[in-house]
Amino acid sequence: MGDIIFPDPELSQSDGLLAAGGDLEIPTLIQAYSKGIFPWYSEGSPILWWSPDPRMVLFPKKFRISKSLQQTIHSGKFEVRFDSAFDRVIENCAIVKRKGQDDTWITSEMMVAYRRLHSEGYAHSVETYFHGSLAGGLYGVSLGRIFFGESMFYLIKDASKVALYNLVRKLISWDFDLIDAQQSTMHLKSLGGEEISRKEFLRLLKESLKKETIRGNWGDQTSKVL
Repeated sequence: MGDIIFPDPELSQSDGLLAAGGDLEIPTLIQAYSKGIFPWYSEGSPILWWSPDPRMVLFPKKFRISKSLQQTIHSGKFEVRFDSAFDRVIENCAIVKRKGQDDTWITSEMMVAYRRLHSEGYAHSVETYFHGSLAGGLYGVSLGRIFFGESMFYLIKDASKVALYNLVRKLISWDFDLIDAQQSTMHLKSLGGEEISRKEFLRLLKESLKKETIRGNWGDQTSKVL
């Protein structure tokens, strides 16, 4: 367990598929993310590992705020917290329906795996609350100075965008290099996301991993720099 060796990401198929099988143990996931590889598969399928080309990323300082989102942020409508409800965020990301998507890739096995990563201080969530109730959020993995975004959801309009805005602010304050958004979507492009080549992504990843990983609860100012 955890002694899996991944192929070179440049050997991925045209759709980004690199390998199948293996496990979702913490060492395996850390190794995968460190090489620009991530798991994505459906319930009942073997674990599939991907490294797409091009890669969708968001450079924190290029985050684009629309006038309407700016108004929502300034209104104080939502309360924002970090790592206060990781389990509930990942559960909502799995069950909240998305346009054009019939099922979820966040399998029960994936939930267990990312909860383990969270307990070890590698996976983090950002939550938005409206009148005390969870209204939206996102979660992902952090290594070096890259945040690997996994999924986001909202129950109230703009709730996930406000979560992303607050994540971006924190990442800028910690001098993060980029947010990995994996797959290209119009939604992320509207927020400043852009596509870069796999080669460029792997170069940026290698440099960013030379920097410390900020582990622990990101809502706690005593998060450990390791």
